Amino acid sequence: MDFLVIGSSIAFVAYMLATLAILTRLFHPKGPNLHQVLVLAVIAIVAHTFNDAQLFFNKDAINFSLPNVISLVSLVITITISLIALRMKVNLLLPVIYGFAGIWQLIMIFIPKTESIPLIAEKVILVSHISIALIAYCILIIATLYAFQVAYINLKLKNKNLTAVVHLPPLMQVEKQLFNILMIGTVFLFASQFIGLLFLEGFLATENLHKTILSLIALVIYIIILAGHFHQGWRGHRVLLLTITASTLLTLSYFGLSLIHISEPTRL
Repeated sequence: MDFLVIGSSIAFVAYMLATLAILTRLFHPKGPNLHQVLVLAVIAIVAHTFNDAQLFFNKDAINFSLPNVISLVSLVITITISLIALRMKVNLLLPVIYGFAGIWQLIMIFIPKTESIPLIAEKVILVSHISIALIAYCILIIATLYAFQVAYINLKLKNKNLTAVVHLPPLMQVEKQLFNILMIGTVFLFASQFIGLLFLEGFLATENLHKTILSLIALVIYIIILAGHFHQGWRGHRVLLLTITASTLLTLSYFGLSLIHISEPTRL
């Protein structure tokens, strides 16, 4: 019996049901049934977590293959946004993250299992660098989702379409959260790059140079966004476009150009 297939199937179904539960009542006068949505999400998250634990940890190695990393990133983002949903209105974000997480769990069923790129847990500095980089990526992707939400709310308010935003948080509140999240993510990204530059010999190696350059460019753009907001009052579409640009470069750096080869020298 393949427990990974069973777990992925359960996660996929639960994520999809949670997504439908939100989308079918997104513009309902009473909004989505958050209790029902989160119960389904918890079922999916438990199955998702069980799967990732099996995929990543094997004896004395941690398998950071590309499919596993994407699955972990989606899990972290899903848990974070679900916890935020307990206190704040994030109805616009939930179907996006649940839908993606569910689809990826389905894809994982058909991706051949790989044992070819393990990371020995004894490589403390490398594990630290990768862990901080993944945390930074998750936070900054959440910030990007918030930027879309800010742009959506702003557009509907300008068009005086109050029905579309009645179940969403106030614009100023979401905007404040966006820049707080963006600041935290930028700090983590800076820390991961700092560790890589100082302690990883292969960080600037030819085979990793394109990833390093893209990550550093993304870091600079995030810093520019924050500086522009706090010193020049930047907001709206300018912030959205710059955030999308930086997040796209960071995604290309981590995942887009090649599989993650985690062997010395290596990096995220």
